[in-house]
Amino acid sequence: MPFIRTMLGDIKPEQLGFTYSHEHIVCRPRYWIEHNQDDLLLDDPEKSCREVELFRQAGGVSIVDATAIDYGRDPAAVRDISKATGVQIIGTAGFNKGFLWNAKMPGEERTYKEWIDSATEDELTQFIIDEVEVGMQGTGVRAGQVKFGTGYNSISPLEIKTIRAACRAHLATGAPVHSHTEAGTMGLEQLKYIREEGVDPHNVSFGHMDRNPDPWMHRKLAETGAYLCFDGIAKVKYNPESVRIKCILDLVKAGHQKQILVSGDTARKSYYYSYTYAIGLQYIIKTWVPRLIEEAEENGIDGKKLVEDIFINNPRECFTFKKG
Repeated sequence: MPFIRTMLGDIKPEQLGFTYSHEHIVCRPRYWIEHNQDDLLLDDPEKSCREVELFRQAGGVSIVDATAIDYGRDPAAVRDISKATGVQIIGTAGFNKGFLWNAKMPGEERTYKEWIDSATEDELTQFIIDEVEVGMQGTGVRAGQVKFGTGYNSISPLEIKTIRAACRAHLATGAPVHSHTEAGTMGLEQLKYIREEGVDPHNVSFGHMDRNPDPWMHRKLAETGAYLCFDGIAKVKYNPESVRIKCILDLVKAGHQKQILVSGDTARKSYYYSYTYAIGLQYIIKTWVPRLIEEAEENGIDGKKLVEDIFINNPRECFTFKKG
């Protein structure tokens, strides 16, 4: 039977409901701790719990927590937030991106880079499989997707190892795959390794697409069957909302409405209402969705159906386990 794996157990795909496809709820990345970047630490589970509750009150049902082990993941804390709020949360196995790996692993003298460099691809694959099938960091909380990432306009040999490991873990478990693309770059280049491992791109979601608002690149990725995640909503410092919405509507007009995901990637204290009184997790539902509907209608597109696909139907298909 098809299923989606949440931190509290497996559910039927139709139970997923209104979903943000890329968020961070509790994270303490060693790299940012070592560089004294407090804003990049979501380190107060009580405040994060209040934020998730605001999401629920606004009408949200599920969140994909894209925090991997090298980004300071705390699966037990996030599981407890899921229990307290009733919001279904999907956890993430695998890795993020190479520059984070210069940080030391918690409780160890070695860095993530030294660990990944010394491990074989088979060992990394088994590590990710165990996070999906057994639990993350000894908690028994199982991941619902596997992740890899690459740097800005670059793919390092160690990042290639993690791409291959995540793809092989997907083939073994059926867990959906998520790609971190730094500033929206290297998605097309990642496809070389994804295809070499025999993974159907339809089982992969590519993150941070709105950081690189290139309609040609978006279309080429979408033509593979992959999902495109526009997860920088409200980050006007990168692009105004008009740019993001135009990219989304361009994909709709090109026939790719069923491959679009949306979220906020709110991985800073300064993005969260519960930490700093910022617009927070409510913003997409309360403010951005009505704007998307309005702009879609102005372009002759059924705005309510588009929202239903982006936040309900597409996540339901994307995050369902599939082998092969």
